[in-house]
Amino acid sequence: MPAPANNSRTFQKVTFGLVILLIFLSIGLAAFHRTPWQVPQEEKLRKNPLEPSVANFYAAKPIYDENCANCHGDSGKGDGSDAMMYDPTPTDLTDSAKMSKLSDGEVYYQITQGRKPMPSFRTKLTEEQRWQLVIMVRALAGSLAFPPPPAKAPEPPKEKQPDPHAPQH
Repeated sequence: MPAPANNSRTFQKVTFGLVILLIFLSIGLAAFHRTPWQVPQEEKLRKNPLEPSVANFYAAKPIYDENCANCHGDSGKGDGSDAMMYDPTPTDLTDSAKMSKLSDGEVYYQITQGRKPMPSFRTKLTEEQRWQLVIMVRALAGSLAFPPPPAKAPEPPKEKQPDPHAPQH
């Protein structure tokens, strides 16, 4: 009769050990995900070759909307429609205190390299598009300001052309 009690006690110890192991593994993985970006010094020193112009900003807008907004949000707050699926959550690009600590080269490196869950855009976007996104990120953080795009002039109403197949009166 002591054998079943001994097996039960062994099972409890193994289960307890596995639970403790999973807890430590979870903590370790969480810590791993929160590590800061390791950007090489030469990348930190890179300067944006593009001028922070209205043209470059508006060239970046559709690229941002297509590739970044689902995670970082339309306004860059890290609240995009897919943001809750990821750990760590996407960076709030409007956090001027945090973003001002990053050089243009660091932002470019992060866009280029990616780091899970953020994909690499090295082969998905051209170098120019990635630098344009750096300008966009700076604008979202409030360090650059651009005027809104000009309102599209309404087209004059088109005159209705007579239908050549309609019977004539």
